Amino acid sequence: MDRQSNYTKMEIKKRKLGWMAIAMLAIVWSCGSSPEETKTETIPSEVTHPEWSKNAVIYEANIRQHTEEGTFSAFAKDVPRLKKMGIDIIWLMPIHPIGEENRKGELGSYYAVKDYKAINPEFGTEEDFQALVNTIHENDMKVIIDWVANHTAWDHVWTKSHPEYYTLTEDGSFTPPVADWEDVIDLNFDNMELRKDMLDAMTYWVSEFDIDGYRCDVAEMVPADFWVNVRETLGTIKPVFMLAEGEAPELHKKAFDMTYSWELMHLMREVAKGEKTPKAIKDMYTKDFARYPEGHYKMNIITNHDENSWNGTADEFFGEAQEAWFVFAATTYGMPLVYSGQEANNTKRLAFFEKDPIDWSGGYVFNFLYKALFDLKTSNPALWNGEFGGTLEWIPTSADDKVLVFKRVKEKNEVLVMINISDEPVSFQLDREYPTMQRVFGGGIFTVSKEQQLAPFRYNVFAK
Repeated sequence: MDRQSNYTKMEIKKRKLGWMAIAMLAIVWSCGSSPEETKTETIPSEVTHPEWSKNAVIYEANIRQHTEEGTFSAFAKDVPRLKKMGIDIIWLMPIHPIGEENRKGELGSYYAVKDYKAINPEFGTEEDFQALVNTIHENDMKVIIDWVANHTAWDHVWTKSHPEYYTLTEDGSFTPPVADWEDVIDLNFDNMELRKDMLDAMTYWVSEFDIDGYRCDVAEMVPADFWVNVRETLGTIKPVFMLAEGEAPELHKKAFDMTYSWELMHLMREVAKGEKTPKAIKDMYTKDFARYPEGHYKMNIITNHDENSWNGTADEFFGEAQEAWFVFAATTYGMPLVYSGQEANNTKRLAFFEKDPIDWSGGYVFNFLYKALFDLKTSNPALWNGEFGGTLEWIPTSADDKVLVFKRVKEKNEVLVMINISDEPVSFQLDREYPTMQRVFGGGIFTVSKEQQLAPFRYNVFAK
């Protein structure tokens, strides 16, 4: 969902939907408790991840801004390039018509949906959308679409046909779910007929257009049992992939394959700015592995549509260190996300409610880096996602305040990663020598010595 710079989704007021445990965790975290002080209990998961997701990388496509035309047909021309870069799942931001009543800006927010079973004419026609889905599938990739279940535009078709589907004030008026989301109105999931119609609309795009799943907007603001019903129903059609915009462990229990790793995103930025040490990241993983289901997927973000538009570009947050931090995001536990323009180091905060195309003229500056990392993720099971992948093992060094050194291990497969996150050269020692490993950047087979040096913001990745 779009939001203003002074508003974060982590601060959304949760409804009484069985998420009290999530709220308590958020309170404990915000108070600065260490992982040892946070009492958590790992929950089991009944989700079966699609086999094709085991080593996947995801790309968020902002259709409006990705090309000058801002259409499905124009974006489809870029699909083969994304495949070559190593993308496996394309997540399309909302494809539906945008409301006109109380619209923000000239074109409005994608997340103010006017009709769940129609296509935004700004992007093309149903035939254009089907052609895009076909192109993605022909390039051996999957496609998921953004779904906004918590709220609709003020002029959604249901406001006339089913006003009882909405949360109403005492005088019978519609109301936004959050004060500064003035362009949308809250849906009432206590209404069982709403649930049926919403599920019917979600089934429609899978059965009629053969999409492969959904990214679910503000998932924690919708009742958990609704998402469980969605997962069970869609699973009778085909194996689907479900991404929740949320971070609650309970989302993984029966409904979602993957949640956001907002905490990691914020910690990476804080460490990059010198506000925290790498220990904070290690502590986060200790906490996460204790409270998330075994084999859970997390989405590793350095930027996305909200962050870019409202808070800053990846270049603003990381500067010269952006490569180093993306190496971390792509090799640590989780699935890396690439947002439209990120591979070209887009340095522009894209307007959210207006046409503001990405400037690709500088070239795909990170293409070699991304392709090498994604090829490694595809080929080496140590980097695979969730239960399919390897453990995350930190290697202590004499420079733990300046470097992140770790290995991922899955049976006989191993990936060793060393990243200097500081702006000065660093010398350090590993725990031991690592014989006969292949250097990912630069090639060759080496014995990785115990003594190591890294230039500012540089990295070494080895695999076997």
